[in-house]
Amino acid sequence: MMDNVSVITMFYLSGLNDKINHRLILFSLTLLCYCAILLVNISLILTIILDKNLHEPMYILLCTFCINGLYGTTGFFPKFLWDLLSPVHVISYSGCLVQGLVMYSYACSDLSILAVMAYDRYVAICRPLQYHSVMSKKKLIWLVCFSWLTPFCIMGINISLTSRLKLCSPYIARLFCANWIIVTLACFPAETIVNSIVAYITILIYVFHGFFIVWSYICLLKTCVSSIENRAKFMQTCVPHLLSLITFLLTILFDVMNMRFGLKNLPQSLKNFLAIEFLIIPPLMNPLIYGFKLTKIRNRFFDVITFKAVKNFSRFINH
Repeated sequence: MMDNVSVITMFYLSGLNDKINHRLILFSLTLLCYCAILLVNISLILTIILDKNLHEPMYILLCTFCINGLYGTTGFFPKFLWDLLSPVHVISYSGCLVQGLVMYSYACSDLSILAVMAYDRYVAICRPLQYHSVMSKKKLIWLVCFSWLTPFCIMGINISLTSRLKLCSPYIARLFCANWIIVTLACFPAETIVNSIVAYITILIYVFHGFFIVWSYICLLKTCVSSIENRAKFMQTCVPHLLSLITFLLTILFDVMNMRFGLKNLPQSLKNFLAIEFLIIPPLMNPLIYGFKLTKIRNRFFDVITFKAVKNFSRFINH
């Protein structure tokens, strides 16, 4: 084992088959997908920022959600697009650690933001008279900082523990770097015990986030059953949140199962999709779900589109 120990400076990402056919088509589809993610998220962010009527806790949290989606996808898509056009798929050691940090701090932040959004809806529907005092501007800023900084620090601890390991292989059988995959490359399994403990503590923290969200919705459902007005609020503001939560949890579950249990019987192309779907489906679907379901945002979109259509038509008539 000692003979295999060497200083790893580069990792080879072997998830992308070198013999893959129609690489340009895949590149075009990936670029289109990334552009769509940028378009829908930036559109929603600008809509919320520019419209003072949307400067409410629920919409500010939604804006935070979209910014986090851009953060996570930026950690994957530019590098993946480059790899699709490159004959060699490599990433530096430090670059790999940074990518792992970005990917999984994004995923943890998503769950934290969903937990804060569940708390916001719980207060709005179950304690409406106290809503503005509980969800004050100061508390909202604190919750947003918590949902971003805490996952970043937790994943930073995981990554720093990984950086001390001696590795015996530079090959990662994925499209991108993942912290736990790097840990499995360690020469001495005994050195990874601390990594495993911290990883399981991290999982428990975010499982607790999940239980908190479930508890919030149990309380919401109990409150909404007895009131037609609350049922309408639930359908309008909570259903998009539930759809986002289910989408996110399913995509993360597939990735964790693939990474932890190594779904060896699946073809590599399906493994690749399962690994990256949490970077495609939630960032693309969440702005669309909220944009179409939340009345204020939908109306704002239609107002902008109508205004532009009328303006262009007027120009056409004048010419």
